[in-house]
Amino acid sequence: MDHSTTTHRIQINDTTLRDGEQAAGVAFTLQEKVAIAKFLDAIGVQELEVGIPAMGHQETEAIRAIVDLGLNADLIGWNRANVSDIKASVACGLKRIHISVPVSNIQIAAKFHGQWRVMLKRLREVIHIALDHGLSVAVGGEDSSRAETLFLLDVASFAQSLGAFRFRFCDTVGILDPLTTFHKVQQLVRTLHIPVEMHTHNDLGLATANALAGLQAGALSVNTTVNGLGERAGNAALEEVVMALKRIHDISLGIDTKRLLELSRLVATASNCPVPPWKAVVGANAFVHESGIHAHGVLQNPVTYQPFDPAEVGWEHRLVVGKHSGRHLIQEVLQQYGVTLNSDETEEVLQAVRDRSVQVKRSLTPDELLSLVPPAREIAHAAR
Repeated sequence: MDHSTTTHRIQINDTTLRDGEQAAGVAFTLQEKVAIAKFLDAIGVQELEVGIPAMGHQETEAIRAIVDLGLNADLIGWNRANVSDIKASVACGLKRIHISVPVSNIQIAAKFHGQWRVMLKRLREVIHIALDHGLSVAVGGEDSSRAETLFLLDVASFAQSLGAFRFRFCDTVGILDPLTTFHKVQQLVRTLHIPVEMHTHNDLGLATANALAGLQAGALSVNTTVNGLGERAGNAALEEVVMALKRIHDISLGIDTKRLLELSRLVATASNCPVPPWKAVVGANAFVHESGIHAHGVLQNPVTYQPFDPAEVGWEHRLVVGKHSGRHLIQEVLQQYGVTLNSDETEEVLQAVRDRSVQVKRSLTPDELLSLVPPAREIAHAAR
C-alpha cells in the first residue's frame, strides 16, 4: 500500500445505520440512530450511510433528524434505481445518495428478469433526475464479486460517464478471498477515474481481510459497521479496519481510536447484540490473559503477547486465574491482595485453582481465588 498517496485519501463510510441495522432482529430508535451518528462523527468518521429513505416515515424522520444535526461527516442515503427512492432522499434533505444496481447474472435475473439493458436505462434515468436535484451520486454494483468482469467494468464506466462520483464494489454474499479481491478491485481501479469503494460481508469470516485487500488494490473508501453488525454474518468491522490500517500499514485515518470500546458498547446496547468475548479489538477477552506462559510474558513485557497497547482502543490488559494459569500469575494476583505464598503453598493453590475452574467452567473471581488460599495465610491476610 502506497502510504504517501493513501494516508490522507482513504476514508471510512460507515454503514452501521443502514446495513448494520439490516441485521435480523435489529431496529434502532430515532434517539439511538442520532446517538450513534453523533458518536461516529465525534470520533472522526468521514462519511455516514444513514439509512434508506424509501423505507417510510420512521426512517425518513430519523434521517432528517441526523441531517439537522449539522455534523462534520458527509451523509449519504441508500437507494434503489427507482425515481420514488430518489424523491424520498431529496425530501430528507440529503445532499448525496448511493444508488445500488445488480451487476451479476443472478441478481439481474431476480430484479430485472435478466434484462440488463433495462437496468442500465433505469440507472441513467435516476442519475439524471438526482443530478437535476443537485445531488451528488455514488453508484454501487450489487454482487460485484459474482459479476462477469467485463460487464462489471462496463457498468462502472457507464456510471462514471453519467456523473457518478464513486463506484462501490460489493462482495454481497461474502464469497471472496483477499487475493481474488485484490485482482478484481485492481482492474476496477485501473479502469475508472473516480474512486472505488469497498463493501464486504463476513459470510466466510473474511470481510475485514477483503476490505483491506481492496484498499491495497487502490480503493479509497471502505464501508464498515461497528462491531461488524450486519446482515447474516455481518460486515467489515469499523474497529478492525481502523486498527489494521493503523497497526499493519501505519495509516492513520484521523479517528479517535481510544473511544472505539465506548462506541462498541453503545451499538451493542442499541442493537441488543452482545459482543462475543473473543471479538477482535473490542471483545471482553481481547486483552485478557490466563495462560501461564502468556501471563508470565505480559508481566515481563506487555508486547510479548499483545499486538498493541490496549489503551489505544480504550481497554487495559487484565490477568485472570483459571485452568491454564501458572505459578507466576497466581503469585502476582495474590500479591495484589496482600497474600504472599512460598513455593509449596503456591503449588497447592495452583492445583486448587485448576480443579475449581474446571468445575465452574470459567476463570475464578478474586474472592474464589482467595478462598483457596491455605488457612494460615488467610489469617495473616485478614490481620493486615
